[in-house]
Amino acid sequence: MANKDGHRRFGSIRKRESGRYQVRYPGPDGRMRTAPNTFATKTEADRYLTLVEAQILNGDWTDPERAKVKLADYAAKWIEQRPGLRPRTVELYVRLLRKHIAPHLGGVQLGNLSTPMIRDWRMTLLNEGVSASVTAKAYRLLRAVLMTASEEDRIIPRNPCRIRGAGDESPEERPVLTLAQVFDLADLVGRRPLGNIRKLSATEYRLRYKLVDDGMRAFPQNFPSKDAAERVLWSMALDGHAAVQQDDSFRALVLLATFASLRWGEVVALRRRDIDLEAGTVTVRRQYLEMDSGDMVVGPTKSRAGARTVVLPAAIVPAIRDHLERHTSSDPTALVFTGAKGGVLRRGNFRRASRWADAVAAIGVPGLHFHDLRHTGNTLAAQSGASLRDLMDRMGHDSVRAAMIYQHGTSEAGKAIADSLNERITAAGATDDDDGTAGALVPVA
Repeated sequence: MANKDGHRRFGSIRKRESGRYQVRYPGPDGRMRTAPNTFATKTEADRYLTLVEAQILNGDWTDPERAKVKLADYAAKWIEQRPGLRPRTVELYVRLLRKHIAPHLGGVQLGNLSTPMIRDWRMTLLNEGVSASVTAKAYRLLRAVLMTASEEDRIIPRNPCRIRGAGDESPEERPVLTLAQVFDLADLVGRRPLGNIRKLSATEYRLRYKLVDDGMRAFPQNFPSKDAAERVLWSMALDGHAAVQQDDSFRALVLLATFASLRWGEVVALRRRDIDLEAGTVTVRRQYLEMDSGDMVVGPTKSRAGARTVVLPAAIVPAIRDHLERHTSSDPTALVFTGAKGGVLRRGNFRRASRWADAVAAIGVPGLHFHDLRHTGNTLAAQSGASLRDLMDRMGHDSVRAAMIYQHGTSEAGKAIADSLNERITAAGATDDDDGTAGALVPVA
């Protein structure tokens, strides 16, 4: 704005040899800044100075010099300095930045980013075959980075990530197993005929195992074994059926993951002291994370609500007790489920040792993910008539009551859910015998 003598009291305007006008003005710190662009007329330059002065007075001004930082550099520092990020989250963000953001936008200065540019970038990812889910994750990361740049660091005047719905993900429909399929799968993992399991139906496979198991009890001299935990059925011919190599150390893992709604990292982090057979509960206190580097990192649960105590259906407690007696050390801190060498069980090793792909194909659900067991457990619990709040507690999801951590007991609602599940399991005939680990034969529904 000019004073009564016609001179500006804020900033200066100079006409360059090119005929365009250059603007300079003092920032809030008193240091002189030059406008990033020149102007065709003095009037345009004057309007710019008036706008900048108003922004400074209102606290809305951003330093154009700072806005010259490149997105890739700023985002990398953002990830490095962001508080509270879990190791797996850091790995995800670094991967999204490296593969999907930096190649397209990494060299752009923050001040030059615009909503149309962001929109073009998003469409480029989708057109290049990047999945909608990964694209949404990359967009959410970019939006968070630029939110910090605009709201906290005041580098840019506003966040250009303003595309409605771009960060939304449509959850993929995942299969829900029947009770019979859950127990079929629990019996199949790690137990395989020497032939091809894909040629057998689930019922045929279980009948073969039962036949061999009965033969093992009746004729122990024909079945040499190293110990109770590593019985190997060498070979036999019994009514034309194939021999079966037995390893039921994963049976309880499948049942716990399903009926306690546990994540992979939670179930492999369980220690003996986390399971109370008398109360029929399992307490989740921590989880293991497998990093891209291959390192196994133990840490807290995914959220505060993830630390919880879950009541188990009584029908699966015998299987858990049997597993602890035969496969778990008596040390209270011993891992309930371990790898071949006694260490943490890795997901890839589990898939190979359990012949997961063969087992899920045998029950008629090829492509089943391990996490689908938790999804199945959540669905079964919901069908028990529990309230949303009680389901959130059981699943370990954040809610209004996310701060509650179960340490000294469990809710009556949790027991009601477990009792309802137990009734369904018992009604389906899929419970354990008192002295065995094999479930009753139940046809696949």
